[in-house]
Amino acid sequence: MNVEEIIKTDQSIALNSRTIIHFMLVNNKISEEISTALKPYDVSLQQFNVLRILRGQKGKPANLSTLNDRMVTKMSNTTRLVDKLLSKGYANRKTCPSNRRKVEITITKRGEKELKKMDLAMNKAERKILQNFNQKELEQLNTLFNKF
Repeated sequence: MNVEEIIKTDQSIALNSRTIIHFMLVNNKISEEISTALKPYDVSLQQFNVLRILRGQKGKPANLSTLNDRMVTKMSNTTRLVDKLLSKGYANRKTCPSNRRKVEITITKRGEKELKKMDLAMNKAERKILQNFNQKELEQLNTLFNKF
């Protein structure tokens, strides 16, 4: 189905506009699939991302600045994301003894356990999203995306 059919217009759409519309449609489809995959765990994509960053720290604490710098989706509400993970028991937060203004965040054992389950759900969602592409096409897509 082409873009004109999807947005229900009989007018021809310029190539630049068509491309942007395609990006938006693909983004929406990916967001829907990922949200569905994470729904059973009651976490957002951003919370999932924070958990993966914390796991990648390999036991070393991260601060809010580190988390924000490494987020796939940059946002100013990292504190709120961490608060939600704390309330679920997926993360710990403590004040740095040498600098009381610095907050150190780590993933809990429970967070690691749940993240492994989320990883499986995300892998399944990724396979579903990319099922129509072969290895060479995925490499080509990534090469094109790198132009951004």
